[in-house]
Amino acid sequence: MPSIVGPIKINSVGGGVVNFGDAFYLSPKSTSKTNAGSGALNTGDFINTNSGINSTNPFDPDISDQNMTGNA
Repeated sequence: MPSIVGPIKINSVGGGVVNFGDAFYLSPKSTSKTNAGSGALNTGDFINTNSGINSTNPFDPDISDQNMTGNA
């Protein structure tokens, strides 16, 4: 279904997929995991993050979060 896309700002793309419009099939080509505290990964032009005391729990009981099987 066609759509109207407004102003766009892309600072960088590192091996990712950028899609504008209709898409039938998109799949990731790599996987990773990042642990960060609240407000640590905010991006943009004008960021104002006010977070009090926080902690990050990096414990993850899953064996695998996203498999690469079948993503060629």
